[in-house]
Amino acid sequence: MTSTRPGAMPSQAAVPTQARDAVDELRRSVADLHRQLTRYALVAWTAGNVSARVPGHDLMVIKPSGVAYDDLSAANMVITDLFGALVEGDYAPSSDTAAHAYVYRHMPEVGGIVHTHSTYATAWAALGEPIPCVLTMMADEFGGDVPIGPFALIGDDSIGRGIVDTLAGSRSPAVLMASHGPFTIGKDAQAAVKAAVMVEDVARTVHIAYQAGTPKRLDPQDIDSLHARYQNVYGQSQGAPS
Repeated sequence: MTSTRPGAMPSQAAVPTQARDAVDELRRSVADLHRQLTRYALVAWTAGNVSARVPGHDLMVIKPSGVAYDDLSAANMVITDLFGALVEGDYAPSSDTAAHAYVYRHMPEVGGIVHTHSTYATAWAALGEPIPCVLTMMADEFGGDVPIGPFALIGDDSIGRGIVDTLAGSRSPAVLMASHGPFTIGKDAQAAVKAAVMVEDVARTVHIAYQAGTPKRLDPQDIDSLHARYQNVYGQSQGAPS
């Protein structure tokens, strides 16, 4: 569709008919998930974004650039292809679209991506340091340290390249891009939002621990055991206790 909204971006393609239902559902869910970023105080002003891959299609749904969180809705979510070209929407897509697109092209298992500037995780990114695995919850969620990625400028796929390269071979669904902030991935957008919440939580806890001393890293074998249990046994779907 071509928008009549002043300053809007004209669409260059069309959503395939067979993808319509999935796109409409993802518009709703991605808009709703942005509310979790404000609920957990992971973003300020208009910074940050959530995106979701459209299953079976080379498309993604992502937040529009520079739109206030209170104004986000299913209707103003933006659809692009996996190179960041606009397919449908009344607004320009997020400035991080090229990074998201690169990750989707190179990590087919990823169905959702989140970027925030959450305070404690971003502080670790500013230091250029990974968050060391000193908590059982870190072993559970991240399978080890939360890694630090390279510095990269916004505007092209450089950030995406840094994310993919850093997470290659890592069990972590989060990476701290140096001097920038956390990016998280998941099998879907909800899982990526959960990772964004959890990485901020552990970043804060480990920071506080360092104020009192030097926390001890977990033993690698214990990390492996904890991670395996959490990923394969924990939760209602497996019938295990919390």
